[in-house]
Amino acid sequence: MKLILAIALSVFSTLTYSAEFLTFFFAGQSNMDGYGYTRDLPDGLNQQQNVWIFHGNGAFDNQPGAGIGIWEKVQPGHGAGFSYDGKQNILSDRFGPELSFSHAITRAYPNKKIAIIKYAVGGTGIALNTGYSNWHPAFYEGEGRNQYDFALRAIKNAFAARDVDGDGEEDVLTPAGIIWMQGEADAHTSPESANAYLDNLTNLMALFRAALRADDIPVVIGRITDSGLGEEDIMPFISRVHLAQQLFVERDVCAAYMTDTNNYKYLASDPWHYTSQGFISMGNDFFNAFDQLAKNCGSVFHQ
Repeated sequence: MKLILAIALSVFSTLTYSAEFLTFFFAGQSNMDGYGYTRDLPDGLNQQQNVWIFHGNGAFDNQPGAGIGIWEKVQPGHGAGFSYDGKQNILSDRFGPELSFSHAITRAYPNKKIAIIKYAVGGTGIALNTGYSNWHPAFYEGEGRNQYDFALRAIKNAFAARDVDGDGEEDVLTPAGIIWMQGEADAHTSPESANAYLDNLTNLMALFRAALRADDIPVVIGRITDSGLGEEDIMPFISRVHLAQQLFVERDVCAAYMTDTNNYKYLASDPWHYTSQGFISMGNDFFNAFDQLAKNCGSVFHQ
C-alpha cells in the first residue's frame, strides 16, 4: 500500500517551464540534520548559497506538522533546531551538510540550477521499534504515520510548488540524487535492528527512488562512525551496520559509500555528533562522492 502511495505522491509538471532545478533529497537522522555551529562558519559559507532548499518540518512518529515547508535559498540555520511555523522558516544556530554541498556543487557547475529537499530527524532508526521514531514503511502504530510518511509528505509538498525561485514563472524539479546519513540508532539499539539494516536500507531506498520516479537515481550512503567517547559503547553493533551499508553499495551500480566520515572529529561533550568542521567536510565529501558516481551511472546530472 505504501509503495503505491509513494509513487502516487510524486508531483511533476508537464507544462512549459522557465527553469529546471536538478534536485537532491537529503534525509536521515541527527548527523544529516546537522549540529555544526553557525558561529564557526568561514567566509563564503556564512551567507546564502545559490541553491534552493525545501526543508520539511521534522517531527517524531504520529506527531502533527511534519513535512511542511517553503522554498528558500540555502543559508546557515538549516540544522538542528530549524522549524517552519506555517508561514516562514525559523532558522537555528546550527547547520548541516547542505551548506557546503551547495557551495561545492555551484562552484563545480555554475550553469546548473540546484535544489535540495531535506527531511531529517535525530534519533530515528529504520527498523521498527528502533530509536525515538522510525522510517520503516510497515509502521502502523497509533495513526500509522512515521518518518517514511513524513518524508514522502515533504517530497510531495516540495514538488507541488510551481515556482521554486519566486520569479513568477513555473519551474520543474528533476530528481538528481539521494543523500542518506543514518544508521546510528540501528547500530545502538539491538543486534536485531543492525542485522535487519541491509534489507531495510535496500527497501527504503527503492521506495524513495519510486517516489521520485527515478529507479536509477544515484544514492550516496554516508558511513556512520562511533566516537568511542563516554562510559559505554554507544554503538555496539556498528560493524553489522557498516557491513550492510557496504553490501548495499556493492549490489547497486548507482550507489556510492561516502567513508570520509572516518576522519571527522567529535566534541568531547557530545559523543554522537561531529564538530562544525566535520559538517563542513561532510557536505564537500557528499558532493565529491555523488559527482564521481553520477559520471559512472548515467545520471541526468551529466546529460
